[in-house]
Amino acid sequence: MNKKNYSFGRLRSITTILALTAAFAAMPLTASAAISADYTLFLHTDGTLHENTADGADITAAMNTAGAAVTGSAGLGVAESLGCQFIQEVLAETAAIECLEPSANVIIELGGEDAKITYLGSVPEQRMNGTCAGGTGAFIDQMATLLGTDAAGLDQLASRHTTLYPIASRCGVFAKSDLQPLLNDGAAHEDLAASIFQAVATQTIAGLACGRKVLGKVALLGGPLYFLEQLREAFARAFAGQDVELVCPEHAQLAVAFGAALTATGQPLALDVLLERASQIEPNRASSAAMRPLFLNQTERSAFEKRHQAANVAFGQAKQVKGACFLGIDAGSTTIKAVLLDQDQRIVYQHYAPSGGDPVGAAARIVSEARQALGPGAIIAHSCVTGYGEALIRAALRVDLGEVETVAHYRAAVHLNPQVTSVIDIGGQDMKYLAIKDGVIDSVAVNEACSSGCGSFLQTFAQSLDLPIEAFVQAALASFNPPDLGSRCTVFMNSAVKQAQKEGASVGDIAAGLSYAVVRNALYKVIKLRQAGQLGGQVVVQGGTFLNDAVLRAFELITGLEVTRPNIAGLMGAFGAALLAQGVGFRSCAISMRYQCDLSLD
Repeated sequence: MNKKNYSFGRLRSITTILALTAAFAAMPLTASAAISADYTLFLHTDGTLHENTADGADITAAMNTAGAAVTGSAGLGVAESLGCQFIQEVLAETAAIECLEPSANVIIELGGEDAKITYLGSVPEQRMNGTCAGGTGAFIDQMATLLGTDAAGLDQLASRHTTLYPIASRCGVFAKSDLQPLLNDGAAHEDLAASIFQAVATQTIAGLACGRKVLGKVALLGGPLYFLEQLREAFARAFAGQDVELVCPEHAQLAVAFGAALTATGQPLALDVLLERASQIEPNRASSAAMRPLFLNQTERSAFEKRHQAANVAFGQAKQVKGACFLGIDAGSTTIKAVLLDQDQRIVYQHYAPSGGDPVGAAARIVSEARQALGPGAIIAHSCVTGYGEALIRAALRVDLGEVETVAHYRAAVHLNPQVTSVIDIGGQDMKYLAIKDGVIDSVAVNEACSSGCGSFLQTFAQSLDLPIEAFVQAALASFNPPDLGSRCTVFMNSAVKQAQKEGASVGDIAAGLSYAVVRNALYKVIKLRQAGQLGGQVVVQGGTFLNDAVLRAFELITGLEVTRPNIAGLMGAFGAALLAQGVGFRSCAISMRYQCDLSLD
């Protein structure tokens, strides 16, 4: 890969006034300057670039007047505050490449939370990420934290890799799920670091190009691609064997500001006036709107808690059970759940644990544990399995019945509320919505590439705030000023959380705001709800995430509904499967056999 060098002189430095995502640019009569949060970059009319970091010295002796321009995602507001020109990013970026790499055909730019591909031509075509920031700089930071390092450390680790693993980069939560089992299995951090970079390259090319070929000379811009050599190498591997030449200008992290300096046409301003205006810009303290507290007083909270104690499934003692019992297994993507019911539909055995990548082995252990938990007068008469591993477990253990998880969840919901009109299930990484009409499932919606409304989303933020999830929930319930954090992906939400913290939001406020965000994502992105009336008047919510009272309360406040949340919300799939097993009209062919106590796959 070619990396181009430019002549950088030295000027005295200037204090950076605002740390914004906007890039500042100025075009004087004899020179132009681009000011970012960390750099001041000057382009003299002789074509040389001069860089100096922000350490406080004055440059007004070198440059007295300038016509200022601003670009970047936060640039429009900054331009208005400074009273100067705003230049759209694609124009600034294109202008920079026309000067620095005039033969380039395509630009790939990665920033902190955005990613862009620009196809150059008579009319440039730019494609960028929308609601998901997977595969951007902030995503890389998240993954580096998971490996106990930073972005620079991740780059050093990747330089020593020997193996690449498939890692999801579409969503930070999904990527974490790919990495965690590999970490548990002892995969080398060097290999995981390189795999993360490879996932970013793949996501950028496949996700943004959307099938359009990337050919010819490709200019790589933005901080992640400039500072991380191994990320550039990942792009080189992704384009291997194709008609692609990758180039990265020496100061690619400043290219957009450089382009703004080239295209600025504003009226000249005295630099001391420009800097004075910049120093007077105040952060927008009211940018995070406040949401209603989850509870206004203890009376509201007590009524809420009393109401949700009503939807309880009864429990019994396994050793005291006589006669037939019914086993339901829910084999999820990462966890496996099980419920054993007696003839009175009381739970006498339950199981909820990670499957460890071996759902069949985990199911075999469940069967053995359930049988050993029972007294001598009880048998497992019938069994049913549902979830991702349904077909595999049914074949391996000769389970009586296999059922799709939507039916199992519906069966559990209708058992608790025969008039149910909607079932909403939020798990660690997935969401399901079942619309019920005339007693049957009318439609189904599930999340696809984003898990920002799922339990792992909250778990990630609780960890980032150094709180166990239980303390996180209690802090949310006690909050009086939850900020409106929107309903965006985990990476974007990081910025909203940081802004709220700057505005003085407490940990509890942020926890409550995130609880609102989870619910809004489920309602408006997955269900695509237009009004609460679409849910009907009888809603059952389930999944482990709804055991979080903050999420449950946020759901009720947003929809204006009082919903049913069972005490076994995380086991409803397995509970529904056990109820279905109870309806099986024949003796179990495998689960109740004598050898089940010693069932294993060793």
